[in-house]
Formats: sequence, structure tokens, C-alpha cells
Amino acid sequence: MSIKTGLRNLITDVEGLSVGHASDARIKSGSTVILCDMPATAAVQVLGGAPGTRETDLLEPHNTVEAINALVLSGGSAFGLDAASGVQAALREKGIGFEVGTQRIPIVPAAILFDLLNGGDKEWGRYPPYRELGYAAAQSASRDFDLGTVGAGTGATVAGLKGGLGSASSFLENGTTVGALVAVNALGSVTVGKSRHFWAAPFEIGDEFGGLGPPHPLPADAVEIKTKFNDPAPQANTTIGVVATDLILTNAQAKRLAIAAHDGFARAIWPSHTPFDGDLVFTLATGTSGRTPETAEFIDLCATAASTMARAIARGVYTATPADNDPFPVWRSRL
Repeated sequence: MSIKTGLRNLITDVEGLSVGHASDARIKSGSTVILCDMPATAAVQVLGGAPGTRETDLLEPHNTVEAINALVLSGGSAFGLDAASGVQAALREKGIGFEVGTQRIPIVPAAILFDLLNGGDKEWGRYPPYRELGYAAAQSASRDFDLGTVGAGTGATVAGLKGGLGSASSFLENGTTVGALVAVNALGSVTVGKSRHFWAAPFEIGDEFGGLGPPHPLPADAVEIKTKFNDPAPQANTTIGVVATDLILTNAQAKRLAIAAHDGFARAIWPSHTPFDGDLVFTLATGTSGRTPETAEFIDLCATAASTMARAIARGVYTATPADNDPFPVWRSRL
């Protein structure tokens, strides 16, 4: 199966999606929103031991609401869940939402990561800023967007390095498009030992995160478990992501795709899904291709979701930029 990137190599290569960021450099945090042009089939799978979420129960296949209007990824730990309210406000102003009588209720599930101990000033007063960040992110949404130290990835870290916001896309031979978006804030490491080589290297397309390939030979410390517990900086964790496709999926298929995309976490972060990570993947199926997958195609779709997610994770760390009082250096400092 031949895979190439989409035109942008972003999740917005999946038709029907746009992405917006809002960041606050003072607090070293921010929020990211994915807007759906039309309500999209969605699902979620949580495999980390410390999740923070909003409106995820409605995504289960046995519940009533079958499609959503937007997804939010945010920093701020539990405070960051307010970002979804800001996105709801922006959508309600446009008359977008689930119709109930004369009312329209925007359906906006959200997930957060912990970035409260990353060197930013969190003395924001009575109310945290995330509602306004969510509103601003929704207003800025477009097909093109930045990666690295932006949005939900503004204050993200991984073991020994600064994290960030990553995205990637894959275009399959059968015409299917798959995209991933992820805020990388893992307890574990994204590189092999202390080298510059990413665990995700086998899936890299071109030189999208440096083109170094896997290390050869493997460094002696490759098998050592490296986490933030090995560093003096405070532990602040959780990787949250979205995998999207333009295929028509059932809610059950979307759930299976979210489960499969977690393999991308395991391929790009070691260790992942720890008791101190709230690792989570949302699925969005826009259906804009007008096609439903055959059995063999769905297997390929699941595998591609994992590889695309792994690439997005590496790109998030690869594109991070330094700021004052960072607890960790950026990947490029290892040059």
C-alpha cells in the first residue's frame, strides 16, 4: 500500500475541517479547536490513567447524538475545559448546533493536558482565560495553521524536550484521506535514548521531522525507560489527539478507529498510556468522500491512522520553538 502526504500535510487535508489556535505566551498555554463544516461522526478512546474531558459520554455508539460540530484540545488541566464554552459561544452566534425545538446547541467535546508547572505565570485572577482562548481559536480557524509552540501545544513538554502541537496527513491509493492532530505532552520520550532520532522514524514521509531515519546501530541506552521522572522538572503530562478521515463511518467504526490510532502513540512515545498520562484520541469522520470502506480498506484505514498519528507526534516536537523559562530545551538544540 502506497501512502503519500496530502497537499498541506495537515489534518485539514481531510475535506470539511478547519483548525484554529489561540495562545497566551505569559501563561505558556493555549487552546486548539477543530471545526466541522457539517456535523461529523465522532468517537473517543481513552487509554491514559489521568484523563480530563468534557462531553465524551455522548460519543459512545449507544447514545443519542450521532454527530458533533467541533472538538477542542486545550492546555490548562481542568481549567482548560472552559475553552469548549468559548467555542460553543462562537458557533451559537453562527446558528450552528444540534437542533432541539427552537434552540441550537453546539456539540463540542473537549480534552485537556496538564501544563500548569511549565514556567508560565498562572496567576490569572478569578477566572481562567480559556473560555476567551476557545472563542478566539474558533474565530481564527482555517485550512492552514501553524505547528509547534501554538494552541494546545504552547506549554507542552515530553521527557527531556519541549513538546508541541503536531499534525500530518496520509493519502491512500484508493483515494482515502486520513489526518491527525495532536498536542504532545507525554510523560515518556519521543526520541530513542538520548539521540536525535524519533521513535516514529519508520513512518516518516520525506523529511517532515528531520529525515534522520532510525538510529543505526541502536544506541546502548535505547532500552532505558526515560520519563519526566528522570528529570528535575515537575511532571506535567498527557497527549491528546484527533484522527480524521473523509470516509463515511458508523459510530462503532469511528470508535474502532480511535482505538487503532492509539497504536500511533505507542509507536512514537515510550512509554505511553501511563497512569500519569491522560492519553486520548478522538475520531472524526466527515463523510465528504461519499464512500464507505470495505473490510480490507478499513484494516488499511486503521493502520494508516496509527502511522499518521505517530508522524504528527514527531512533528509536534520537531517544530517546537524556545521561550523564556522553559523547563526543557527544544529538539533542535540537539543538533
